[in-house]
Amino acid sequence: MSIAQEIAPHLPYLRRFARTLTGSQQSGDSYVISTLEVLVADPSAFPKDSPSRIGLYRTFLDLWSSIPINGAVDTAEAAPAAQRNLNLLTPRSRQAFLLRTVEGFSGAEVAAILQVEPAQVDSLIDLAGREIALQVATDVLIIEDEPVIALDIESLVQDLGHQVIGIARTHKEAVKLAEAKRPGLVLADIQLADGSSGLDAVNEILTNYEVPVIFITAFPERLLTGERPEPAFLITKPLATEVVKAAISQALFFDKRSSRRAA
Repeated sequence: MSIAQEIAPHLPYLRRFARTLTGSQQSGDSYVISTLEVLVADPSAFPKDSPSRIGLYRTFLDLWSSIPINGAVDTAEAAPAAQRNLNLLTPRSRQAFLLRTVEGFSGAEVAAILQVEPAQVDSLIDLAGREIALQVATDVLIIEDEPVIALDIESLVQDLGHQVIGIARTHKEAVKLAEAKRPGLVLADIQLADGSSGLDAVNEILTNYEVPVIFITAFPERLLTGERPEPAFLITKPLATEVVKAAISQALFFDKRSSRRAA
């Protein structure tokens, strides 16, 4: 089996990881394309001592880590908020945290991808947890039509120190709440109670002002097709606490306004 055939099933999920790591579809996809170009130019660069999924992520992060800006720490007080927030997490701890929580790798698999000792993985994830605690709180709008799931998300969001300003079940409710409350983060289901689309509701909200958005769906592969636009932040039902936590922290890293706490 060729390398292309081996890694093809894993590419949609690498793209998700790349976007979460970089904070945008364009940047994340560019790194994935660069990774594929490396493998085409030099197939021997692909690790032969690991399963294909681990080898793919390892190759990607080798490339990502080789670019100095991705590991740089800008301590200038005038640095943009997104850069300041990114600096709260060291690159290795952020990678370990996302690999474990978002991508679902085991501790041993994370160690293989990052090429560190297994004992270091727990330390890196613990460090990420402490660093994430430095993140500011914000006001959150939940767009979800299933009451039980909405309440679960609300509880989780509040446990993380954020304030829920409302739960919308339809496109119309979502837009109305967003206009009235101006949340600092939106968590949106794709399919809503009245048959409307959470994607459409978010697009209308974004015409009025910028806000980080995390989409929630039971079928992530439907949104990772390579067609544009696609969400940078995507979590899958059934929801896992650590995955939601990771997505929220990453989304806020890249928010220009995330240095402002909720009232």
